Amino acid sequence: MVVVGLGIYLARFSLLAPALFGLLLLYAGASFLSTRINPLSAHFYLTSKPSWTAVLVVFVGSFALFGAAYALYLDHFAPLLPRF
Repeated sequence: MVVVGLGIYLARFSLLAPALFGLLLLYAGASFLSTRINPLSAHFYLTSKPSWTAVLVVFVGSFALFGAAYALYLDHFAPLLPRF
């Protein structure tokens, strides 16, 4: 939730921020999912795994950031690249 909030906050400076945080969360969600279902992964055999709810929350946060970045892009809310 903190990463999603930070991505939305930084969206006023650049639209790349929510998109990059969305990619980061998408990668983390794929890693969590791999831990749960991939028997070839070394983390599959750990005794403690992320819950299905945690995997879902990370993916939903990722898609929320992608949606926010797209909506802000359509509204011309912020520049694509930051202006310093």
